[in-house]
Amino acid sequence: MTTSDPLAPFQWLNMSETEGGGPLGVIFSVAFFHGLDPTGVIRRFSQGEDSGEQSDFSGLSQRAFEFVDVTRGGDGGGYVGAFQAGEWCVAIEPCGWWVTDHQLVAGLSRGCEVVAVTRHDYAAEHSFEYAIDGTIVNGYRLRHPHERYGSDPDRLKSFMLDLGMGLDRPQDDAVWDVAWENNYNTAVPRGFALAAKVTGVPFTPDMLDRPMLVGPITRS
Repeated sequence: MTTSDPLAPFQWLNMSETEGGGPLGVIFSVAFFHGLDPTGVIRRFSQGEDSGEQSDFSGLSQRAFEFVDVTRGGDGGGYVGAFQAGEWCVAIEPCGWWVTDHQLVAGLSRGCEVVAVTRHDYAAEHSFEYAIDGTIVNGYRLRHPHERYGSDPDRLKSFMLDLGMGLDRPQDDAVWDVAWENNYNTAVPRGFALAAKVTGVPFTPDMLDRPMLVGPITRS
């Protein structure tokens, strides 16, 4: 069955914790790299110290779970899994948010292009970052598309409008309330729909079945 709803393919990423949270849970990040292969992505995350090991999503999740257990969750999931998807490389960061950290994503994008989306229910800071060669071009908190930043905050404006995002700052409380209500439950699917528009790679459930390289996230 087909649908004209551009958010429908990404609702699996928006399941609430009471609904089970979906296979990735309620804290995770996904990044798309253009100009790096999986080995290059793992080496970038590990600051050149690791080239990754062949694994699958189950293996990635287990490593992240063990890392969270030891660190009590304050440092994210500690690992990333990467695989090729057409011209882009997809990187999954379970239980983590570092790929949308301003400083880290700028470094990750040196010599390449990165589009990244984070869902973080506990911090309520779902976020989107688009960086090219060390510069954040466009970023925003997913529930606040009117608060864009970066070297070219309107670079993705047409895509965002296509997805029904309100890009003008609300001028009064009533408009603010409507904008918040519109964005609250759709923020995560809209963020992943925007990433798909930029990259041409929709993040779909079957991608979790692919073999991947898994390696650590090293932060200085």
